[in-house]
Amino acid sequence: MLPTTRAEMDELGWDSCDIVIVTGDAYVDHPSFGMAICGRLLEAHGFRVGIIAQPEWKSCEPFAALGKPNLFFGITAGNMDSMINRYTADRKIRNDDAYSPNDEGGKRPDRASVVYSQRCREAFSDVPIVLGGIEASLRRIAHYDYWQDEVRRSILADSHADLLVYGNGERAIVDVAHRLAAGNPIDSLTDLRGTAYFVDELPANWTVIDSSKVDKPGRVEKHINPYEMVEENSDADCNSASTDNATKNGSGPAAEGNATSKDTVLKFIPAEQRRQLNADVRATTVLRLPSFEMVKNDPVLYAHANRVLHLETNPGNARALVQNQGGRKLWVNPPPVPLSTEEMDYVFDQPFARVPHPRYEGARIPAYEMIRFSVNIMRGCFGGCTFCSITEHEGRKIQNRSEDSIIREIETMRDTVPGFTGVVSDLGGPTANMYRLACKSKEIESNCRLPSCVYPTICKNLNTDHSPLISLYKRARALPGVKKILIASGLRYDLAVESPEYVEELVTHHVGGYLKIAPEHTETAALDKMMKPGIGAYDEFKRLFEKFSKKAGKEQYLIPYFIAAHPGTRDEDMMNLALWLKKNDFRADQVQNFYPSPMATATAMYHSGKNPLKKIRSKDGEEVFVAKSPEQRQLHKAFLRYHDPNNWPMLREALKRMGRADLIGNGEHQLIPKYQPRTDGSYQSARRKNSTGANDRRKAGSKRPVKPILTQHTGLPPRKHK
Repeated sequence: MLPTTRAEMDELGWDSCDIVIVTGDAYVDHPSFGMAICGRLLEAHGFRVGIIAQPEWKSCEPFAALGKPNLFFGITAGNMDSMINRYTADRKIRNDDAYSPNDEGGKRPDRASVVYSQRCREAFSDVPIVLGGIEASLRRIAHYDYWQDEVRRSILADSHADLLVYGNGERAIVDVAHRLAAGNPIDSLTDLRGTAYFVDELPANWTVIDSSKVDKPGRVEKHINPYEMVEENSDADCNSASTDNATKNGSGPAAEGNATSKDTVLKFIPAEQRRQLNADVRATTVLRLPSFEMVKNDPVLYAHANRVLHLETNPGNARALVQNQGGRKLWVNPPPVPLSTEEMDYVFDQPFARVPHPRYEGARIPAYEMIRFSVNIMRGCFGGCTFCSITEHEGRKIQNRSEDSIIREIETMRDTVPGFTGVVSDLGGPTANMYRLACKSKEIESNCRLPSCVYPTICKNLNTDHSPLISLYKRARALPGVKKILIASGLRYDLAVESPEYVEELVTHHVGGYLKIAPEHTETAALDKMMKPGIGAYDEFKRLFEKFSKKAGKEQYLIPYFIAAHPGTRDEDMMNLALWLKKNDFRADQVQNFYPSPMATATAMYHSGKNPLKKIRSKDGEEVFVAKSPEQRQLHKAFLRYHDPNNWPMLREALKRMGRADLIGNGEHQLIPKYQPRTDGSYQSARRKNSTGANDRRKAGSKRPVKPILTQHTGLPPRKHK
C-alpha cells in the first residue's frame, strides 16, 4: 500500500513524499479508484506518493500529516462529484456514502475539491496544488450548479489551485511531476493537453475567435479546396497562398464557379498536407466563450457556451478555449489524447493490492464490494447521452486494453483477492459492449464533430463488429478456477442487435437471471433530448434476448431502467410511459428523477430551456419543456410507480386535469384503480345501489358464496378460491 501516515512512511524509510494525493474516498488500492491509479503510476515513474484519504476538513492539521510534499498536492473529491454523492436528485441529504467505510455518510465536505485545496494551501502555502478527478472535470469552466440553482465560476477559481487536470489525466499528471521535479515552476506548465489554468494575457501569436462565429452544427473549419486557386510561383508560395485562402474563406474562385485568372493555375494539394494545414491553424487558435458574468446572467448564452464546449471535445480537432472570469482569463487546453492499448495495459498492470487499506480493519465499503471481482476492459463512450457525464470526463473515443492484459488481471484476482469464489461480477466499463468498436476511418474520426456515433442512428462509419468481445468472453470463462462471468455494465442494446452472435453469447453464458438495460423512456420527445434510440431498438433486443434464453433453456428477464422528469418530458409522455409499463407488466421498485450534473448537455437544457443540440438563438432557437417544480417532478416519478397505492391520489388528480379520467378504473387498459385501499390494510367494498351487500347476505343467512371483488378496487389480480 502507498503510505497514509508518517509511521508508514518511516517503515518505507521515507523522510518526505514527492506528491501527496488527497481524496474524498476511502483508500482502496484498486484500478477502479482514481487515486490508486494515479498513485501507482507516479510510483512506477520513481516518485514517492502518499495518500490522505477522507481527512477531517475543519482544520489544516490532517492535511499536513505526511509533511510538506516536495512537488505538489494532488486533490480529488473522489470517484463521484461530492454534491451528487451527498444529495439526492430532490436535494435531500443522503445518510450513506458508498465510498466510505461502513457506508457512513458525512465523511467528506460539500464541494470537496474546493475545501481540500484551501486546507492544503493553509498547511503549506508555497506548495503547488493540482486538481483532478470527475468533480474538477465537470466544473472546469463556468457551470450551472443544481444545488444553488445558479451558475458558478470554474472550480479552479473557487479552489485557488494552480492547475486543473480534466479527463483521465494519467499522461498529464506524470508530465506535471517530471517537469516540477526538473525545476520548472507550476505556472510554466501551459502546453499540457487536458489542463486548465488562469493567464493574465492571451498569447500574442494566437488567433482569437469569438465562439458565436462557430456555433453551428457540423464541421467548424472551412474545407480546404484540393484544387485551390494559387499563384504560379514556387511550392513555398503555393503553400502560403493555400493557407491564406483557406483561412479566409476555405475555397477559391474556381470552387465558386468563377473564371480562372491568367495569373493562376490549378494545383492539387495532397490530403496529408491539407490535414496539416488545418492542424496548424487549430494549434494556434483559441475560442473565446462568453464570460462568466455573461453566462451567469443569460441562460441562452450559457446554453451557447455549453454547446461550443461539446463541439470542441474531439482530441483530433479540438481547439483551446478561453473564458473571462472576474477579470481573470481561464485557459482550457484541448482534451487529452486517448491512451493507446499499450498505455492502457501499462496503467492496469501496476501492482495494485486490489483491497482497501488495512486501516479500515475489514469495514465494508459498498463501492469496493461492487467492483471487488470486476475487471475494467475499456474506457470512454461514444453514445453521447445528454444526461451522462462519461463523455465529458473520459471522452468519446474508446480506449481498449489488450485481451492478454485483461486475462492477467482475472488470474491475479483469482489468485490473490480474498473471498473469490470463481464468479467474475463484471467484464465491462462505462458501457459493456463498446470494446474495440471505433470509426472505420482515422481521418473521419479525427475530423468528426458529431456528439454521438449512434444517434439518431448508428453511423455508417462505425465498426460494430462484436467478435473481439466474444473472443474475450470465451477465453475468460475458460480460465481454470473461473466458474461464471457476469456482465453488469450498462449494455448498449442498439449496438448489440447489430451482432446477434454477441447477444446469443451474452444470453447463453453471461446473464445471472436478470439483465439490466436502460431504454430510459418510450416517448420520442424525451428520447430525442436524451439522444437515445427509439423504443423499437429495445423491442428488437428483447426479442433476441427471449429467443436465445429459450434456446439455452434458461428463464431470464430484462430489467429496464427509466428516467423521470428529463428535459423535454411532459406529463403526457410520463403517462404514456406508465401505460407501456403496465402493458408489459413492469413494476419498477426503484426509479430516478433526472439529476442535473455539472456541464452535461441535458443540464444546459434544464437551466436554459433551450436545446444545445441545435444552434442556439435568443428568439427562435428550439425551446425545451422542463419539469422543474418539486410537485411536477414528484408527479413524473409517480407515473413510473403507477402501481404504488401511495401515488394513486396524485395520479387521479393529474389524469383528470389532463382530460384522461378514462384511465381511472379497473379495466385492463386503465392505469390506476378508482378506489383507495383502507389505511388499516383492508379494502373498501363496492356499494351498489338498490342491492343487498355481502355483509347483509351473511346476516340474512344466505349460503351463496361471496365472490371477492378486490380487483375492482386495487388493480390487483383476483385471488383464486377453492
